[in-house]
Amino acid sequence: MRIAVTGATGYLGSRLCGALADAGHAVRAFALRSAGGGGGGGDVEAGLLPASVELAYGDVADVESLAAAFDRCDAVFHVAAAVEAWLPDPSIFITVNVGGLENVLKAARRTPTVKKIVYTSSFFAIGPTDGYVADETQMHQGKTFFTEYEKSKVLADQIALQAAAEGMPITIVYPGFMYGPGKLTAGNLVSRILIERFNGRLPGYIGHGHDRESFCHVDDVVAGHVVAMEKGREGERYLLTGENTSLVQIFDMAARITNTKAPRFHVPLWLLEIYGWISVLVSRITGKLPFISYPAVRVLRHQWAYSCEKAKKELGYSPRSLTEGLSETLLWLKDSEMIRF
Repeated sequence: MRIAVTGATGYLGSRLCGALADAGHAVRAFALRSAGGGGGGGDVEAGLLPASVELAYGDVADVESLAAAFDRCDAVFHVAAAVEAWLPDPSIFITVNVGGLENVLKAARRTPTVKKIVYTSSFFAIGPTDGYVADETQMHQGKTFFTEYEKSKVLADQIALQAAAEGMPITIVYPGFMYGPGKLTAGNLVSRILIERFNGRLPGYIGHGHDRESFCHVDDVVAGHVVAMEKGREGERYLLTGENTSLVQIFDMAARITNTKAPRFHVPLWLLEIYGWISVLVSRITGKLPFISYPAVRVLRHQWAYSCEKAKKELGYSPRSLTEGLSETLLWLKDSEMIRF
């Protein structure tokens, strides 16, 4: 098949392009020319994609560039998104995450060869799960949002579901808290946290373990996208998640795997939130995005636990154990000389 992938130089998109190319598909990678930094940064990152991948530069805010990229394609993966807990200009979330999806749908409608769209949503679009485990039947209440990113993904989810109701051949997937080898973007927060932890810049646990996230290896999420294209029913939602646990347990597992000492104290979330506020103020001055922002800490005050049984049964989604995935990630970080143990 000839397949277009938006967000192709991102953490998830780049690995998806590689998997599709390895499977023998003709892949057209759609990306910002300035992705990853000013000027020709996108050219550098695109150079990391497989040689067989065709490049198409554009912007999800520009429907014409999308239509050109989709030309003669059989399927589209819409992975592109602004993924941050906080940005100085929150309108970017609406422009990219909501308007971007609208433009992808417009471009797809103009392309008669496109027979399948797989849209990458987020567990945030399902909503918090304080005290229970949710599945695809849960709809976000839409009243309270902890980040502008969450709000934008909820709005986009509504657009995707409406498009499906109108007959668009779209399948929606909802990755959990991704981790694993790859670009150190905001979408790969676990690796970034482990780097801080093993380099002594994060000496304590994050909170007291009341948070709960659904951790999933990026390559399992990639495989889930591929089978969603092959087997996913139109208009259906599929959670591509994994084991539900806390960041405290992640730290303990990392200590056991590396045979190093676990943290001896907990950094309370109220203190982290103050640090997040200060980091945001500093960011407004320096222009550098903060590692921890106050909206990110507010997310950790809640639970985001999900079941991926539907994806397992219908798609054959098979996430690896957290121990296996975390072991692989830690070894990758060590081999890349980003951590020592």
